Amino acid sequence: MIKKVRSHIVQNEPLLFERSSPGKKAYQLPELDVPEVNLASELGEENVRAEIPGFPEVSEVEVIRHFTRLSTWNYAIDLGLYPLGSCTMKYNPRVNEHVARLEGLAWAHPYQPEELSQGVLRVMWDLESFLCEICGMDAVTLQPAAGAHGELTGILAVRSYLESQGDARKVILAPDSAHGTNPATAQMCGYEVREIPSNERGLIDLEVLDKAVDDSVAALMVTNPNTVGIFEEDISKAADLLHARGAQLYMDGANMNALVGWARPGDFGVDVMHLNLHKTFSTPHGGGGPGAGPVAVKAHLEPFLPKPRVVDTGGNGYKLDYDRPQSIGRVRAFYGNFGVLVRALSYILAHGGEGLRNATADAVLNANYIRQGLADRYHLPYQGRSMHEVVFSDQKQTKQGIKTGDIAKRLIDYGFHPYTVSFPLIVHGALMIEPTETEGKGELDLFIDAMRSIADEVESAPEMVKNAPHSTRTRRVNETLAARNPIVRWEPAVEAEAEKPAAD
Repeated sequence: MIKKVRSHIVQNEPLLFERSSPGKKAYQLPELDVPEVNLASELGEENVRAEIPGFPEVSEVEVIRHFTRLSTWNYAIDLGLYPLGSCTMKYNPRVNEHVARLEGLAWAHPYQPEELSQGVLRVMWDLESFLCEICGMDAVTLQPAAGAHGELTGILAVRSYLESQGDARKVILAPDSAHGTNPATAQMCGYEVREIPSNERGLIDLEVLDKAVDDSVAALMVTNPNTVGIFEEDISKAADLLHARGAQLYMDGANMNALVGWARPGDFGVDVMHLNLHKTFSTPHGGGGPGAGPVAVKAHLEPFLPKPRVVDTGGNGYKLDYDRPQSIGRVRAFYGNFGVLVRALSYILAHGGEGLRNATADAVLNANYIRQGLADRYHLPYQGRSMHEVVFSDQKQTKQGIKTGDIAKRLIDYGFHPYTVSFPLIVHGALMIEPTETEGKGELDLFIDAMRSIADEVESAPEMVKNAPHSTRTRRVNETLAARNPIVRWEPAVEAEAEKPAAD
């Protein structure tokens, strides 16, 4: 029996375009109490239209019911667990949303003079200070808009620093377990990318790294904990090796929610790193934004950070410093996604040091709880201790012709969003699961029960899993066809019929 969900009424719902009837309105407005203006004469005939062609005409109740019904089709963090690995799809306290909507913060104009923006500048200054302490770094820029943008900023700073030393170098090293954005960033910054293979434990192979680092290498870009969910225990040795040969260590901070309050990247040799505020420090994540990807650096890279920089004048408030001759320049309009910065500061202040430390411990505990609950049913490719996420493979299930994608689709029938499928690439048929710190034991037990039930079904009824999902409005789709021939525009039936080729 599926414990989490049961069958319920899911109504068919046509598009508003299909519901439209001429003359219907979803609003009532009072009569104008001012003289009407002839817009055509004021704005010009060519700039005014009498109506929007094809705009749906529906009643208020039809609009309300339409969007309410559509909302019941969506899975959301307010409904249950998102086990997506490396994406940190966690529930975020609503107080952070409230703070971001405070009038003085939400309506602050980016072109306000500094004397009217002291509160805004204080928010940025305090957030930079907290992030420096959390990461063990010397300076932070808040400009980048997301993680990959932070990578670009950080590697550009590395390049400028090395150029100031007389040689920008030519190569960036990236482990085979790296996020795909790492090599892409290096290429965009003009570097050749060389891959460093992982060893049998899923960690960077130091012997291979030692041979790879020569005077052409600018930096190593490493994710820690890595994408297999394991902490790179030799990270300090790797840092020493790089520094001895004039290279830098860049850390992808996408998985920082496994370290906050327990380990500081600056303390184990990282020179530059980015953070995903929209993952670790509270912004509803997904759907393409909003995001923020601050970059933290050691002191030798600080002169190269984007300008302007927030400066504490020491008694006269805060100002923006544009006089930075070695800066790589702006990487974002204004000063970045300020609303995300407000949420992050609210999250940090609400938790405090001990609270952040506990959140990290809970994230690691939850991942290992799932690991323990599923280790006898799903293959663990690496035996190292899991951090914030656990990565299984479909090795046991492929014997019955079932792959990771099939298991993920069957999981939908159990009321859960699928885990991350087929990533990281170094694990064939990967099932990457990250419960985050916000899930309680009851939800985790339901998830474990669902995954164990699916493992049983693979043995007893593999066709049921292979053809899943069974309870969704749209059943199993042809993903290849959908990707190659997407239908992205609705067309009325009349238009569609008219465009059909004539019969011979």
